[in-house]
Amino acid sequence: MISPAWVSQSFPPEGASTAEGIRNQLGKPELDHLTILVRESAQNSWDARTENGAQVHYRINLQTVSAAHAPAWREHLLRKAPAKQYLPLRETLQKPTIRVLSISDRGTKGLGGPTRADTVTDQGRDFVAFLRNIGEPRDQAFGGGTYGFGKGILYLVSNPGTILVHTRCQYEGRYQTRLMAASLWKSFDAGEEGSERRYTGRHWWGDITGDVVEPLVGDAADSMAAKLGLPPFERTDTGTTVVVIDPNLEGMEAADAADYIAETISWQLWPKMLPGSDGSAPMRFTVAYDGIEVSVPDPMKHRPLRMFARAYAEMAGPGGEDLHWRRTKLLGRFGLDHTMAPRFEPSRAAEMAGFGEGRVHHVCLMRPAELVVCYWPGPDTPSEVVAYAGTFRADESMDETYAAAEPPTHDSWNPQSLEHPDSSHVKTTFTRLRERIQAAVVLHGKGDVEVADVSLGAASDKLAPLVGGAWGIGSATDYARPGDTKAPPRRRQPAVAADEDFRSDVPASPDFVTEPEEMGGGGGEISIRTDEMPAKRKPKVRRPRVEYVGDAYLHEYWGNAVIVQEFRLPIPSVQRISATIAVALATDSGVETEPPAGAEMPGLVGWEDPTGQLHSTPTFVIEGGDGSVWKAIAKPAADTMTEIHLSVKVVGP
Repeated sequence: MISPAWVSQSFPPEGASTAEGIRNQLGKPELDHLTILVRESAQNSWDARTENGAQVHYRINLQTVSAAHAPAWREHLLRKAPAKQYLPLRETLQKPTIRVLSISDRGTKGLGGPTRADTVTDQGRDFVAFLRNIGEPRDQAFGGGTYGFGKGILYLVSNPGTILVHTRCQYEGRYQTRLMAASLWKSFDAGEEGSERRYTGRHWWGDITGDVVEPLVGDAADSMAAKLGLPPFERTDTGTTVVVIDPNLEGMEAADAADYIAETISWQLWPKMLPGSDGSAPMRFTVAYDGIEVSVPDPMKHRPLRMFARAYAEMAGPGGEDLHWRRTKLLGRFGLDHTMAPRFEPSRAAEMAGFGEGRVHHVCLMRPAELVVCYWPGPDTPSEVVAYAGTFRADESMDETYAAAEPPTHDSWNPQSLEHPDSSHVKTTFTRLRERIQAAVVLHGKGDVEVADVSLGAASDKLAPLVGGAWGIGSATDYARPGDTKAPPRRRQPAVAADEDFRSDVPASPDFVTEPEEMGGGGGEISIRTDEMPAKRKPKVRRPRVEYVGDAYLHEYWGNAVIVQEFRLPIPSVQRISATIAVALATDSGVETEPPAGAEMPGLVGWEDPTGQLHSTPTFVIEGGDGSVWKAIAKPAADTMTEIHLSVKVVGP
């Protein structure tokens, strides 16, 4: 029976890397360690996906080792462990409770290949690249990683610098389970006086019966994993679980850390959450703590991530644009989504992604692996209510160039780190992005949408107090005004579904905007209120109401700028929908709610049904309850912010 134990690496005469050197290879990144952990581990999981195209399941679990399994951790993982002055693992495992953070993936190949670094093979070297070697070049075309320095974050997140790796792979034609632990701490000198030896600060735990420490394999690995309480692999499953011992949660409790990790996954990995042509996403993400699963935000329903999701769809579709260097070299593909949107309250994860101001004027940079590199802040907009999100995906022919421009944490593109002409290629990328943004987004009252006298960016910062309430369910009295000492309460309901694609195949009409007195009004920013039913109504009849479907967004109708709000009528009855408006203007003396004499009034364009047909009437009768999504189309007025209030009532007795 194998009794696994620890072995510390001594310096060979020809020298070796110290643990400190390996730990410091990430430098001092702007991202915190938990964010880097999510990015790097998910990248490793994606690069390890199987060739059959199966969905990768990536899971992070924060937990306390159970009382039933804790004695086995202390018995087996402390055997021949280095003294506490050389590695703090002993102190960690002797605490009353042992906390771990497990990162697992399934639908991946596991860590295969030989287990010794000196073995020659053409079958891949994933195990030694992960657990033994540092700086191993990637062996997968268009993978997210480069030279494998990012795995050092696993040791940095662990307070004792120790991880346990449980993996199952196919090796030499059969399935094989492997179990091994590793530590990175500090180099040291040890031994009796006169016979001291130097040690690198790297340690491994495993089978020490041979001339080099090896992982437990097969039945020995399965048996030890069961003793430690690690989830077993199914017979034909492959994948990897990395257990970070005593994780540093940066001052957060487990529940808060789990929430933070879940939202970080959305901000940093949202392209892998978008459904493909078969309806499934490339990766599935799960986060849990102490047996409680935490919801990972859906980017299609998360503001402002859904703007980036729409920009991705634009980039991947026929509306995307190729960007070139000197018209000869393809750099990559670009898509853009721009709209009117208020500031949002940034979470910790949003701030870490670069959205501390709560505004969106960024481009998500990606390589062909479609993992977020960073959110590059593009040209700012003159108004807080104009926002844009872009996505840029490097062309496959340029992958090596952009990869070389990245630091070890893969969170930026630095052209100054490259030689010409590669440096020029990366610099030109940012120049082309600025050009396309300035051409498409209303930055100075001009853009690809002909707005005539309608200034979409004219709402000044003085109207910022109105913005926060303009995108939810409420009424004109729900919004704070300049000078208010206390904001009134708001009535809010969450969005019930992701935005549908906008239909552009409606009949053209050069005079689609009728006079305000004909149309009943509407435009600008949109909020929804459900009016009360008449006092006399049948008992047990559900009151009609309006449900928002996503946020209002800027769009184009026949060359005119309009604002679109999608909605549903969830109650099954015949109902009449109508709209009323309230207008706010920015003036030197504050905010006014009535336009001056002769000023342009906003107008309701009409109601677009689920087939794309526009009905240009002040009100419209709709049969509710079937889940259909309708659109209120409005023409905004210059220099105003306009609230649209949608009302609904039952038709007939």
